[in-house]
Amino acid sequence: MATIKDIAEKAGVSIATVSRVLNYDETLNVQDETRKRIFEVAEQLDYQVKDKKKRKRKLKIGVLYSYSLEEELEDTYYLSVRVAIEKKLAEEGYKKYRINSGDTKEDLSVLDGIICLGTFSQSMMERIESYQKPTVFADAVPDTEKFDSVIHDIERSVLKVMKYLMDQGHEKIAFIGGYETDSDGAEVVDNRTYAYQRFMKQEGLFHEEYVKIGGYTPKYGYQMMKELLELPDRPTAVFVANDSLAIGCYKAVHENGLAIPEDISVVGYNDIPAAKYLVPPLTTVHLYMDFMGEQAGLVLAERILTGREISIQTLIPAKLVIRESVKRLGRTE
Repeated sequence: MATIKDIAEKAGVSIATVSRVLNYDETLNVQDETRKRIFEVAEQLDYQVKDKKKRKRKLKIGVLYSYSLEEELEDTYYLSVRVAIEKKLAEEGYKKYRINSGDTKEDLSVLDGIICLGTFSQSMMERIESYQKPTVFADAVPDTEKFDSVIHDIERSVLKVMKYLMDQGHEKIAFIGGYETDSDGAEVVDNRTYAYQRFMKQEGLFHEEYVKIGGYTPKYGYQMMKELLELPDRPTAVFVANDSLAIGCYKAVHENGLAIPEDISVVGYNDIPAAKYLVPPLTTVHLYMDFMGEQAGLVLAERILTGREISIQTLIPAKLVIRESVKRLGRTE
């Protein structure tokens, strides 16, 4: 059985250093390269730390959010993911640091790794890379060769919605979505828009006038639904990019003297808590936001503790929650 002395000799360090590294002594001042080499040698020699000496390393994790508190409150999706991330870090006993966009590499020298949540511009990506820390992105896929990522399977979730509406007899299906502008001024288009357009074109049912793109808050849903209802040949169903937009859609439909789903069907996305309390309850896509936050923390910790160099992408499925906002239409021959 390998001993600490064996590891020390092969790693080229002192026995005391090996002992303190393997027992996660946070007071030890040693280079990351040396720490990594010791763990690699210990693994090669199949060294087992005695139970009485096992101690959990308390990681120092930085969190970087691309959005403001006001934006988070307008669309509670990011709020849910953020809370899940911070809850997981607390459960593991890790120290959390809030990173500001202007922080330098020196400012973050105490960190073991970084979790990024939101939409990041090219310049921000370059800054994050300059930190030279293990990094995981939640709800974003930047450079798959450099960073880990945890994302929802948007393509499949949109496909579930579209197939469900088609199965219910709908062919005139509209889409209400949004876009963002990152800190560099570049437009960020929602992948749900692309997935919807691709499906409708493949089915030969795409109509440009059925696509409305604006912001992601209820006021945009209200405005864009009113535009759809004014069309001479209005759609029978509308798929919206998030539930906040759907709330605005409901208001527009009711103000026009119409009813959901009798006159027009609506499907949302995210499954926020309010979705099931709308009248009628909203059919929507349930995203496992808590699980995404937890996985972001776990993936980052695993990379830090094992020294993994190959990046991974974790793809989380979504669930279509069928409630009462979609009407089944009779098939036309």
